[in-house]
Amino acid sequence: MLHLIRMWFFPREVLEVGTTPDYRFSLANERTFLAWIRTGLALVGGGLAVAQFLPPLAVPHLREILALGLILVGAACALRAVDHWVRCEVAMRRGRPLPASRFPAILALLVVAGSLLLFVAVLV
Repeated sequence: MLHLIRMWFFPREVLEVGTTPDYRFSLANERTFLAWIRTGLALVGGGLAVAQFLPPLAVPHLREILALGLILVGAACALRAVDHWVRCEVAMRRGRPLPASRFPAILALLVVAGSLLLFVAVLV
């Protein structure tokens, strides 16, 4: 685990693993990383918008809970992006299958839960 985290900050170590894959696969991996970063930024921006522009809701502190939840999920998304980029790059260099990820399903469930919470708050 520590070795993977170290690779986040020293990508040169990633380049020393295995053999260089077709550059198109590495670039696709990087585009996926950037898409996850954009998603994380959008979630953080949404959290800030909720905190600043949503009027107080009928349920006390629900606005703050939603805002903090969005910001935390955005931060988790960014961390997951870099971890997935490293794991995929290493797998490609070693000629192994790409690592499976449950994060998209977890993210979708969190968005659904937040949406339902906000839906109920608007109805109340």
